[in-house]
Amino acid sequence: MTGWMQHLPILPVVIPLMCGALMLLVRDGYRRGRITLGVISIVGQLATAITLLCITAGYLPNNWPDGVGVYLLGDWPAPFGIVAVVDRLSAVMLVLTALLGLAAWTYSTARWDRAGVHFHALFQFLLMGLNGAFLTGDLFNLFVFFEVLLAASYGLALHGSGRARVTAGMHYIAVNLVASFLLLIAMAMIYGVTGSLNMADLAARAGELAGPDRRLFESGAAILGIAFLIKAAAWPLNFWLPSTYANASAPVAAVFMIMTKVGVYALLRIGSLLVPTGAPAAFGGEWMFPVGIATLAFGILGLIAAPQPERQAAYCAIMSSGTLFAALGMPGVTLTGPALFYLVTSVLALGAFFLLLEMVERTQTFGADLLAVSLEAFELEDPESPDRSDDVVGVAIPAAMAFLGLSFVACALLIAGLPPMSGFVAKFSLLSAALETASGPHWAGTWMLIGLVLLSGLACIIALGRTGIRLFWSVDDTITPRLRLSEAGPVTLLIFTCIAMSIWAGPTMRYLEETASYLGTPSSYINAVLTQNPGRAVAGETAP
Repeated sequence: MTGWMQHLPILPVVIPLMCGALMLLVRDGYRRGRITLGVISIVGQLATAITLLCITAGYLPNNWPDGVGVYLLGDWPAPFGIVAVVDRLSAVMLVLTALLGLAAWTYSTARWDRAGVHFHALFQFLLMGLNGAFLTGDLFNLFVFFEVLLAASYGLALHGSGRARVTAGMHYIAVNLVASFLLLIAMAMIYGVTGSLNMADLAARAGELAGPDRRLFESGAAILGIAFLIKAAAWPLNFWLPSTYANASAPVAAVFMIMTKVGVYALLRIGSLLVPTGAPAAFGGEWMFPVGIATLAFGILGLIAAPQPERQAAYCAIMSSGTLFAALGMPGVTLTGPALFYLVTSVLALGAFFLLLEMVERTQTFGADLLAVSLEAFELEDPESPDRSDDVVGVAIPAAMAFLGLSFVACALLIAGLPPMSGFVAKFSLLSAALETASGPHWAGTWMLIGLVLLSGLACIIALGRTGIRLFWSVDDTITPRLRLSEAGPVTLLIFTCIAMSIWAGPTMRYLEETASYLGTPSSYINAVLTQNPGRAVAGETAP
């Protein structure tokens, strides 16, 4: 791959970085300029992510070994320089981030971007941190991009106003600062033992450790795993999530759905490199599976007990993390492909659900069950004023109540895993793969996973069915809201993407199962990173 195409792996970081910096230079009153930059940035990220997905899958011509692209910043080879690595897994996460970001950002332009300052710039920096975390090839820059996305998320979590939002946001900030501190300690311990933080180099070195060095490495890996578990909302470290997500503004809560999956991605990425190469099994299923089972059970109980729809959606996010941990904690890669399918579906479905709930709230009596946004944010002084939040929406879409009702049903089917939506395909394939291991030595864990996954679907039917009846059938003074296309469009986009995944479930599942097989043989990743040498490339030689 020659010319400008060789720089594709770094574009998902550069595009939001440049656009976010330019947005800070645009004066406060020039909102149209920020929106223009936002469109350019997010569309560019989505196009780049789709191109990278096609390249890693072999749909486009390339000279990447085994479909793994390595970008050397400053032309310094690994493990001495900073590398960005694109493979099947990171490409999937990049597309998922861009698609969810496009929907949440479009929704925010209806009104939420005006509820505080620097919303668009913070949103771009959040996307930059997410993309960088999925692309980086070493632990230190994983920490750097974690801090970038967390710093942006702090401002977004507090975006708007309201005591509940500020309280939940401060708890969120405090917990993540502790997690970042643990992450830094873990990396210092690992570097002190191995002399490297490049993930491919660690996979080659860690398997040779023995004695005190091995025990110190395992201790650092354990601390690293705890930090990732906090960020992935695993029980008992997820007490901060329900309040934070329930009180955040709708587009922020939607894009936050991908943030919990960064922790899952990090554990999957590092574990796939370390465990098969003989390194200490600090990221194996011996502890991921019980953590996942406990997280899933906690999410089920919270979903049944939560009265507010936003808190129910937050507990559904916890259930999705628990399901992923339990599935990825099973031995081998049999459940990895279905787990990745479930990851994509759950992120899209819950992102659409958070956006939808804010619109559904407008059907209730003014002041009832509102999100934590003050009247001053929208300059609303009188409940009868024509400037009410459900009136200042521009051109209304037709059949607003029908759209809200059908969208709610679609989201409920996706989250519960009922046919014909992609949530059913995800859970069915997950359970089918689990049954293949039911007769082995891990049969007890397999049946526990199957039982809790089925129970989580039943809990979703009960809780969301109860909520749907209360919101749409049991209210006498329901208000018919007027919705913008920029609000209804993002929800439609995410739901129809899930529908498309169910229609083309075969090709999608094949790609994800091939990704799982690739993760089970980390030599492709390790060789691609460690044999990339710019000096040989200039001389026309081939790497050994």
